[in-house]
Amino acid sequence: MTDLDAIPDDPSALRAALLAMRAELAAERALRRGLEDRNERLQHFIRQLQRMQFGRRSEALDPDQLNLALEDLEQAVAEADAEAEKADPPRREARARERRQNRGTLPGHLPRIEVVIEPPTTICPCCSGAMHIIGEDRSERLDVIPMRWQVIVTRRPKYGCRACGSAVVQAPAPPRLIEGGLPTERLVAHVLVAKYADHAPLYRQAQMLARQGIALDRSTLASWVGTAAAELKPLWRLLRDDLLGSAKLFVDETPAPVLDPGRGRTKTGWFWAIARDDRPWGGADPPAVVFTYAPGRGHAHAATLLKDFRGILQTDAYAAYKAVAGAAGDEAAAGSADGGVLLAHCWAHCRRRFYEVAQKRPAPIAHEALRRIAALYEIEAEIRGRPACERRAVRQARTKPLLDAMRPWLEQCRAQLSKKSPLGEAIGYPLNQWEGLSLFLDDGRIEIDSNVIERSMRPIALNRKNALFAGHDLGAENWAVLASLIETCKWHAVNPEAWLADVLARLVSGWPNRRLAELTPWAWKAEQDALHRAAA
Repeated sequence: MTDLDAIPDDPSALRAALLAMRAELAAERALRRGLEDRNERLQHFIRQLQRMQFGRRSEALDPDQLNLALEDLEQAVAEADAEAEKADPPRREARARERRQNRGTLPGHLPRIEVVIEPPTTICPCCSGAMHIIGEDRSERLDVIPMRWQVIVTRRPKYGCRACGSAVVQAPAPPRLIEGGLPTERLVAHVLVAKYADHAPLYRQAQMLARQGIALDRSTLASWVGTAAAELKPLWRLLRDDLLGSAKLFVDETPAPVLDPGRGRTKTGWFWAIARDDRPWGGADPPAVVFTYAPGRGHAHAATLLKDFRGILQTDAYAAYKAVAGAAGDEAAAGSADGGVLLAHCWAHCRRRFYEVAQKRPAPIAHEALRRIAALYEIEAEIRGRPACERRAVRQARTKPLLDAMRPWLEQCRAQLSKKSPLGEAIGYPLNQWEGLSLFLDDGRIEIDSNVIERSMRPIALNRKNALFAGHDLGAENWAVLASLIETCKWHAVNPEAWLADVLARLVSGWPNRRLAELTPWAWKAEQDALHRAAA
């Protein structure tokens, strides 16, 4: 029966059918409008969150928390889109065409598994002759094979002499990171990266292994991590010494809760970070970051960390660094050949104080301060990546007049306010640190802020959130060693898992200490690039 045959002849029945069809169409339109309205609201929320991340109010929300919020909203948008596409086939086809146009390309190094889908028959429907290929449609989709665990069986045959019977030869057992243990160096590297780069605590990794039928408890994984840290520590010392010999460093510190069994609770230890990143002015020294654990935040710990450093130290206004600079200055005044330490301070810390005031109440002075600071950052954005001499020249010509005008304005504003008010304290911060905040004018190597080091501390904070605390001071030291190496790998776009697997294998095979510099992430990357070029 055709569709025309289904049309009723009776006028009343035809009217009822038309009314039912109209009601069905109205319901579909209402559903579509509802989905579109919901989608628009979700898109509006996403735009708001993106403005909080990338716009003027970038400090309103923690970036990691923002990403979680965006993920949830984007999932909700995708759900609404999927429901709308089901109800509207033409829209579904249009969206499919958009995805094909905007999906990008997949990396060339990934293996390709071709699946050929043939028509049911290749016999010509007109003449019954054999058909031949005149073209094809080709598409690529990204697939995954779930992590495959395997067992490496190492066989070492023994050979004996039939004639004399006493002579036996056998190849020596290859050295292992965990002698007599189960893991390969590649597996240990995987555990390290999962813990310190992907922030999966060891007990969670043990649960993942258990789902594959592999019974390894958390304490076993912890022993692997500790052994790897001991093997890698000479390389960490090399990185630390290399950074301390630099002409300019960033430095910062962040708390690290550590279990204190004697008191039944945690105590507060500290990760001190030093970093070198000369890329903004084209410096030749490779970027790196090194974390060091200390049980406190006092001046003595800063002095111990930086006792051999002479140069420019870019940081916040924490008094411990001022003490370090003062001690180094006393040595220089007494005739030390090493010179002293100059402190360059951070305009981001200054801006943050005005931003907090501007968010809480009407504050025209705070808004004006933010506008003036934004003008400094606009100039910095223009000269990022230029040589140090060019950066200095631009700053002298364009930034110095802005600072020369800002300081008397700040002093005039402070005279009208209580020094203990939030705005008075915000104004007092740059005036008290003016020398350090102005140092970047005279040296193109200095950045306007210390955001480089703050960004490098974020993985420490993420690990701290997931693990809650370190189990012991020695565990926190291992954490510092491994985080230093993994974060430095990231700065050089080096896969930390591949690097760790290779470096651990070389170290346990007796790699000489005099050649440790060849194992730094940047040297390793250069070696791998050369091998790939030779193979090509």
